[in-house]
Amino acid sequence: MMPLDDTRDDHATHPGGAEPPAVSPAGLHRRGFLTLAVAGVAASALTVMVGSLAPTPAFAAGTAAGTAGAAITGPRKRELRAMWISSVVNIDWPSRTGLTADEQRAEFLHWLDVAEQFNLNAVFVQVRPTADAFWPSPLEPWSQYLTGVQGQDPGYDPLAFIVEEAHARNLELHAWVNPYRVSMQADPAKLVPEHPARVHPEWVWAYGGKLYFDPGLPEAQEHIQRAILHSVEHYDLDGVHFDDYFYPYPVAGQTIPDAATFAAHGAGFDDVADWRRHNVDSFVSSISARIKALKPWVKFGISPFGIWRNRTTDPLGSETGGSQSYDLQFADTRKWVLEGWLDYINPQIYWQIGLAVADYAKLAPWWADVAATSGTHLYIGEALYKVTSGAFTDPAELSNHLTMDRGIDASGTPVHGNVYFSAKHVPADPQGSMSRVLADHYAHPAIVPAMEWLPATAVRAPVLTPPERGDAGVVLQWQDAAPPTRRATSFAVYRVEGDGAIDVEDATALIATVRAGAGVVQRFTDDSAEAGRSYSYAVTALDRVWNESAPSRVRTIG
Repeated sequence: MMPLDDTRDDHATHPGGAEPPAVSPAGLHRRGFLTLAVAGVAASALTVMVGSLAPTPAFAAGTAAGTAGAAITGPRKRELRAMWISSVVNIDWPSRTGLTADEQRAEFLHWLDVAEQFNLNAVFVQVRPTADAFWPSPLEPWSQYLTGVQGQDPGYDPLAFIVEEAHARNLELHAWVNPYRVSMQADPAKLVPEHPARVHPEWVWAYGGKLYFDPGLPEAQEHIQRAILHSVEHYDLDGVHFDDYFYPYPVAGQTIPDAATFAAHGAGFDDVADWRRHNVDSFVSSISARIKALKPWVKFGISPFGIWRNRTTDPLGSETGGSQSYDLQFADTRKWVLEGWLDYINPQIYWQIGLAVADYAKLAPWWADVAATSGTHLYIGEALYKVTSGAFTDPAELSNHLTMDRGIDASGTPVHGNVYFSAKHVPADPQGSMSRVLADHYAHPAIVPAMEWLPATAVRAPVLTPPERGDAGVVLQWQDAAPPTRRATSFAVYRVEGDGAIDVEDATALIATVRAGAGVVQRFTDDSAEAGRSYSYAVTALDRVWNESAPSRVRTIG
């Protein structure tokens, strides 16, 4: 087996045969069973109509026909477009320690400007990089990557700020956490005295120059989950996101120091590797269920290393020859998808089309087939940093990935979106690669794909009044007259030239999505409208998980 070079430090260095999914005794897929089980919890927070509000088809434009591998032309109305904003070792944000609270806030607003510039609709922000926190957690100290000093209050609540500002621009905010890593260095004495790894040194071991919580200890697992769930409970998150770190990537000449834990907790397992996979499986399954029990609408997704297993090792694996997450991180990523534990899987397919040991053209369809088996959404992790480093020599590599993804869509196993590592490379636009993606695929806004298993709200079609011309463009006003529990979270604005009907499934007609403001009356200014041109408009309502209402009446301005 030829190992690959992509064992990323939080993306820092970076890095279909399918058996039937498990079903509950009642005949439901596990995700459906869990959704119904937690519906009562959701009902206390919002109107829940699971399955009663049909989402707009995720890939309505141009998908009526097509064979496997055939290209689909035109933009997609629904796809996730996101970037990772890394905080560990100050990769992206904050760009360095010692910035004031105002400087940190200004930097984050810059990243949201970048997201808008490239027509992205989500950001995955690292808020728990090393068993520390970007919010006032009662369980873990303030992150050192905020002030340079672990445990030091940055003077504001970063998580509250980033959630509020992302939502103001109608971007999804996924809280990216690293479950097991405690520190980027191996000396516990360098942690603040109140750090849980100092209070409970028995929970922690050193490996490869870093400290980790022991995944085999139930007490350590419980602490990690409680730390994550505190953020879910107290902040309006759209998702919780794990990266590719479970058991650590192998280090030559070192052995994971968990023999004593295996002896104490490994009853029933003859093989330590199977036990380790069981530990990670249990963690993933449990945190998934606990997130849904707390807030059923919060999405849970994982971005694993891009290869589960090679076909030469396992006939169910991919046609690749690289490192295998199943064997090296003890992460059975395929199982998590088939069991329905995840809302989305976001594999890091950080390699170019045609690379022998890990061909994007082989891996993307393999993951699409696996995800389609359980209906899990597939977002592909894209290595934008490899254009900067020179590993990707073709400036069109990433754009070609998205074109290939459209061909996979035609086979009936859709790729629901793409996520770029990392934020700093997006505006840097190495070799014009992101400009190509924008021109070829992201010229129009897109709505985040709806997940039909999440609790829906029966939002009503808005009542659009006749548009008016203002100094800054065409001013639209509409009413969301639904009861408070059924009001929209955001709205989609559609426009065509002239006086005519609007097909809201035509992705080119979508000009914006906007967050709902307080009250019944909503306003939006179309600043791209040209003076002297005639336009027709329609508006739809979107609930918090992107289910869409029927359109308003079409209104025209001459």
